Amino acid sequence: MALGESFEVLGLSWFHIHFIENPGMAFGIEWGGHLGKLALSIFRIFAIFIIGYILVKMVKQNASIIVLMSISLIFSGAIGNILDSVFYGLIFSESTTTEIAALWPENGGYTGFLLGKVVDMFYFPIIDSNWPDWIPLIGGHSFQFFEFIFNIADTAVFTGTAMVFVFYKQFFKNPDDIKKEIQKSTDEDLSEFTN
Repeated sequence: MALGESFEVLGLSWFHIHFIENPGMAFGIEWGGHLGKLALSIFRIFAIFIIGYILVKMVKQNASIIVLMSISLIFSGAIGNILDSVFYGLIFSESTTTEIAALWPENGGYTGFLLGKVVDMFYFPIIDSNWPDWIPLIGGHSFQFFEFIFNIADTAVFTGTAMVFVFYKQFFKNPDDIKKEIQKSTDEDLSEFTN
């Protein structure tokens, strides 16, 4: 697909595949040009290792399935987005509104390692209307719900994060239980080094 190209799925006006490339963070927020993108990619990789470490610790501590599922969703979504940032720019030519990107172009990809854009494609304009004229300040202006375009990895991160909020009691136990778990974990780590 060319950049910005869109089509309805199953003829539904509220479900589109809409190809865009997100050069920055959530909602397309960018800062610092190439250096900012590089810093963001390195931060994402660092965050993935931290989340992976936490996930392994939780598995060893027999955490509840809800906790493991939510952290796994966040972890897998983060990996999906970082794969685009790391490799997409290396293996595809640049997408434009008139040209479809080529896989493995002769002159190499459109950017360097860690600088690729993240591909987003799901678009659900469920309501596409205008505010009533009688509403002060916004009356007559267009209104759209849901205007954001996202990918499967974004959905995984959102779902995992939502699960943390919905099932927060599974995550945040009383302080005495947390202290006991930290002490137990520390004792286990120390015993591994001494053996």
